[in-house]
Amino acid sequence: MSSLDLISEWPVDRAAAAVVTRGGGTVASTGDLDAVFPLASVTKLLVAYAALVAVEEGAIELDQPAGPPGSTVRHLLAHASGLAFGERTVQAEPGQKRIYSSAGFEVLAELVEAETDIPFPEYLEQAVFEPLGMRNSALLGPAGHGGESSVADLARFAAELLAPVLVSAELFAEATSVQFPGLRGIVPGYGSFKSNDWGLGFEIRGEKNPHWTAPTNSNRTFGHFGQSGTFLWNDPEISTACVVLTDRAFGDWAKPRWPALGEAVIAEFT
Repeated sequence: MSSLDLISEWPVDRAAAAVVTRGGGTVASTGDLDAVFPLASVTKLLVAYAALVAVEEGAIELDQPAGPPGSTVRHLLAHASGLAFGERTVQAEPGQKRIYSSAGFEVLAELVEAETDIPFPEYLEQAVFEPLGMRNSALLGPAGHGGESSVADLARFAAELLAPVLVSAELFAEATSVQFPGLRGIVPGYGSFKSNDWGLGFEIRGEKNPHWTAPTNSNRTFGHFGQSGTFLWNDPEISTACVVLTDRAFGDWAKPRWPALGEAVIAEFT
C-alpha cells in the first residue's frame, strides 16, 4: 500500500497528488495528474518565484521600496509590509507584525509588471511556467490567489525547489530562511503563533503546532496551502516534496488528514 492511497479515503470527489524526491523525480502519484485545479493561495508560491527570478534578472531588488511607506519587496514577500489581508489598508508598521496579505502580492505583481514592462501573468509564464514545462498552469485572477495548475506541473515546480535552476543557490537559501524573525501572526485556519515564520513567499513550518504539515516534517519545511483544498510542502532535510490538489475547500476535514498523509509519505520515502 502506498502512502498516497490514504487520499482515496478522504471526503473529496476529485484529488490528485505526487511525491517528488531530489534526484528521483516523481516517485509516487495518484489521480489525474493533468487535471487542472484552482490553487487559491498556493498561487503565492508561483508568484513569489517569479519575483525571485525578477531579482536575479536585476529588474527589482529585495530591499527597494514597495507597498506602504517604509515597506520593501522583502516585506511584501514575507507578509511583513503591514497591509491587510484582502485590501490595501495599512494595519501595522512594516516589519512589526506578520499580517498574511493577498493584497501585498497584488502590489508585488504590479511592481514586477511596471519594472519589466510585461503584464505579470505573461512574466510568470515566461519566468517560471515555460522554463519548467508547466503547460497547464496560468494566472487567471489576482496574484494572491488566482492561479490554476495540475499536479504534473506542480511536481515539476517541486523538483525545481529541490534543486533550483532558475534562481541562484544564494537567493534560494535566503528565500527559504526566516525573514524578520520572531514576528507574531496568524496562519489562516490555524490561529495565532508567537513566532509565525515566513521566508520570501514560502511559509516555514518552524515550531508551529498545530500545522498542516506533518509533526515529523523538519522545522525547515516550507511551502503553502490553499483554501481550495490544495498544498505543496518541501522538506529540505529529507529532500522530499508532496503536492496535493483536491476539489473540496480547506476545512476541518483536512486538519487531521493532511498531516497524517505527510507522516505516511515521510515513513515510506525516507
